[in-house]
Amino acid sequence: MHSSLVRRLSQERELEINVWSYSSRKLLHSIETGHSANIFCTKFVPETSDELVVSGAGDAEVRLFNLSRFSGRGLDDNAITPSALYQCHTGRVKKLAVEVGNPHVVWSASEDGTLRQHDFRQGSSCPPAGSSHQECRNILLDLRCGAKRSLADPPKQTLSLKSCDISSTRPHLLLVGGSDAFARLYDRRMLPPLTSCQKRMSPPPCVNYFCPLHLSEHGRSSLHLTHVTFSPNGEEVLLSYSGEHVYLMDVNHAGGRAMRYTVGDASKIMSFTPTLNGLELQPPIHDFLQTNIRVRGEVATGLGKCRMLVEIARNSLEEGKHPYYGIEACNEVLEGHLSGIGPMLRHECLCIRAALLLKRKWKNDAQMAIRDCYNARRIDSSSFRAHLYMSEALEQLCKYKEALDFAIAAQCLDPSNSVMAEKVENIKKHIAAAETEKNNKANDGGSRSEPRTGRVLSLSDIIYRSEANSDASQDGPRSEREDSDYDEEVEVDFHTSVPGDEGRDVEANFLHGSLNVRIHRRGDSARETVDANGSSGSPSSSSQNDRIPYQPETVIDMKQRYVGHCNVGTDIKQASFLGQRGDYIASGSDDGRWFIWEKQTGRLIKMLLGDEAGNVISIVNCVQCHPFDCVVATSGIDNTIKIWTPSASVPTIVSGGAAGPDTADVLEAMESNQKKLSRNREHSLSYELLERFHMHEFSEGSLRPFECAQS
Repeated sequence: MHSSLVRRLSQERELEINVWSYSSRKLLHSIETGHSANIFCTKFVPETSDELVVSGAGDAEVRLFNLSRFSGRGLDDNAITPSALYQCHTGRVKKLAVEVGNPHVVWSASEDGTLRQHDFRQGSSCPPAGSSHQECRNILLDLRCGAKRSLADPPKQTLSLKSCDISSTRPHLLLVGGSDAFARLYDRRMLPPLTSCQKRMSPPPCVNYFCPLHLSEHGRSSLHLTHVTFSPNGEEVLLSYSGEHVYLMDVNHAGGRAMRYTVGDASKIMSFTPTLNGLELQPPIHDFLQTNIRVRGEVATGLGKCRMLVEIARNSLEEGKHPYYGIEACNEVLEGHLSGIGPMLRHECLCIRAALLLKRKWKNDAQMAIRDCYNARRIDSSSFRAHLYMSEALEQLCKYKEALDFAIAAQCLDPSNSVMAEKVENIKKHIAAAETEKNNKANDGGSRSEPRTGRVLSLSDIIYRSEANSDASQDGPRSEREDSDYDEEVEVDFHTSVPGDEGRDVEANFLHGSLNVRIHRRGDSARETVDANGSSGSPSSSSQNDRIPYQPETVIDMKQRYVGHCNVGTDIKQASFLGQRGDYIASGSDDGRWFIWEKQTGRLIKMLLGDEAGNVISIVNCVQCHPFDCVVATSGIDNTIKIWTPSASVPTIVSGGAAGPDTADVLEAMESNQKKLSRNREHSLSYELLERFHMHEFSEGSLRPFECAQS
């Protein structure tokens, strides 16, 4: 968003780009783009006086427009020929990136697995993808063999890119995210020369991987990123996941700021190790969570406030109040005043927060409780509560064997506790029941392995099985791949065809494409790809690479999590830094609201109504902060964008009036969003299919003016 302009992408059949002046609230230009599918992204090209606008769309095209050509025209005369047209992508273009101070180049990230570099000085057009003479050498990143199911798995499948960003402070740094759990940071100076699409290349080495530890080994095919972005100073990155939360990470590991891990660290922190003379013998862990466990001297400043907050959290736990309040109090202590508290107060706060997280049971709360228990045990290896809550967290994740180890350890620390004895026996019963179920499945294995003739799986069967396996609540039973009820796992990819690939004489209202179904047995490293025509294959790779053992990467872990919103309905939902220093985090949500959190503590600051499409579907997708003015723009699936300022001329449109919603309303909304996150992705699949059908049901009437609201 520039100083005087803001973009609006129309969802009408004309597929226009509307350029407004947010100060005067006037429509300046309405461009008939010529795109034949949804426009997902636009950018003003830097250093062009806001005259050049570039767009990327679901038709796999990137188009450049010169607004100066509208000089002297009326608003109704809005058809201009694009200054540049790039048709080399084979998948939807989901994100564009520009470099500050560079008016000549734009980068496009596509679901075809490539990030391309378009230099306006080298050519203004390229042949359509699939043409016999298509030799555009503009692929900067070839990630068509770059997706990873988990940290331990080598990259094999196409990484469908959903988002990209270029650092404003160090423009050689490039961040991308797509159809797996890992964001990747590249240094453009270290990348190989631009290539063509004729041959798939091995993924180039990246500077850093980013992924929360608890998401790195899930192996869920549906887990993917919808947005990645740099902070204003370029020192942090923000990741937004579909069906997940928003996470903050440090870019650099220098000085021990970033928390890093590698394969096996997730299981290490959930495993109990033997003790000698009362001291736990913990194996060395790859500097995981080191920054959270540094013991520093008590500092008087803020110590009284921290003790008061811990007391509030303790009362919340003991009096049965909603855990949210106590968790917020603990977050303030542990994230906002860590340097001012001593180890004993830190241990107390970690144990209380773990207990509250286990009581709240929002998505991944059990995983966060494990982190707190691990840190508490590093402060006090004989902590009864740390072992007790670790056992409860592992129980919630159905890791009963590990839970039993910690329950027995807690029982040894407090032998007179009758509750612990009962808990140990209950966990043993769970383990016995799981073993019985496993044996029963083994006995039925013969009938399962027989050829399944005479039955053809419908698409609904495949989708139900795939989504049920991968997106059952991960804090409940059968959340892990090894607990799947099926001997085979199924992945489904649906790709629409790009106009120009198969001729243009097809009927415009019909969706054409290919259905890719991958069926593989658990434990098989190879995956067979079967397309609609019956052919099969796998991503190309050299035999030499196959002989080299795969060495999993080291990954930078999260340092803060932002919860309360819901991101399952669309795969273009943004999370953004607010303010010149990026002190606040904002994200849209599938409930028609957008949320603002304090970056350092994760505390929810504001919840605002940003979309009024209707009672059935209300979604806020885009939240963007002005680079230096005190203005935020949001848009959803209704017909307006909204401009938010601290002093608007109309009242804010949140429940409760200018004072904001009641606390009860906030909790109700967040609880509802958490329930949506824990369900399977049936609704999100429907939304994505609507996107692929170009959403023709949107009204063709003119867009309403801006709606301004006070934040």
